[in-house]
Parts: sequence; C-alpha cells; structure tokens
Amino acid sequence: MSLATPMTTRALVEELLRRIGEGDPERIAELYAERSDWKLDWPEDEHGRSATPWIRHRSTRADVADHFRELARHHVSEEAATQIERILVDGDDAVVLGEIRQTARSTGRAYRARFALHLTLEGGLVTRHHVYEDSLAVARAFGTPRPRA
Repeated sequence: MSLATPMTTRALVEELLRRIGEGDPERIAELYAERSDWKLDWPEDEHGRSATPWIRHRSTRADVADHFRELARHHVSEEAATQIERILVDGDDAVVLGEIRQTARSTGRAYRARFALHLTLEGGLVTRHHVYEDSLAVARAFGTPRPRA
C-alpha cells in the first residue's frame, strides 16, 4: 500500500488495525508520523516498570515499532485476540472501542481488558495515539507468577 495519497480517517484506522493484527512492528510504525503524541492512561509512577516495559509514553515512529516489539515479547501471541466493537470517526479523529484478550508470558495469566483508542491523523499518518484501558486487569496478570505444578 502506498502512503503517497492521503487515506480517509476510517480507511487508515482499519489499515492500522489490520497491521496490528498481523503483528509486524515495522509495518505498523509506517502509518505513524515521524513525531507523534503517544500516551497510555496509566499512573505515571508505573510507566516502564520491569513487568510492563511497553507501558510508557512514546514520541517517534521508532518508538511505535519498539512498543509493538516489547508488547509481543511479554505476551503469548497464540493466545491473543482483539474484538473491535466500534470505530467512531469525526474528521481527522477516530475512537476505537473494544476488548483485548492476552496472556502474560511471565505469569501465564490470561486477562481481558476493555479499551478506547483515540487516534488523530494528519496528512494520512497517525499523529496522536492515546490509549485508555483496564490497567488493573493488565497489572494483575503481570503480578506474582502462578506456582508451577
């Protein structure tokens, strides 16, 4: 897909979600501007902790690729699923509502987390990526490992 011509907001969001589903960090990052406003709605003092290093603010296209690499390293990919319930579009802004299902690699705990993803596009690229999710579900999944039998 060429990014030479600007895509509609809905089309770009759908393409982004498709690439996230495919799991290729470099191809996902291609859809982001060189500089972007990336935030996760987590307590600041919990950002970048060893159990959840992908949870921190980002600002560059390289950071985006790094986020998806870290996310993959800490989850069991064969047990991941995402259900998109709705994509709401208003001009250059979109909100994606859904639920992720993941399994923490370090503890073996499965979790579900509802989320809202607010994206803003400029010139056919993502310039804002703000995630609001059930951080308690994620934190619990990455807590103390389950005893092994």
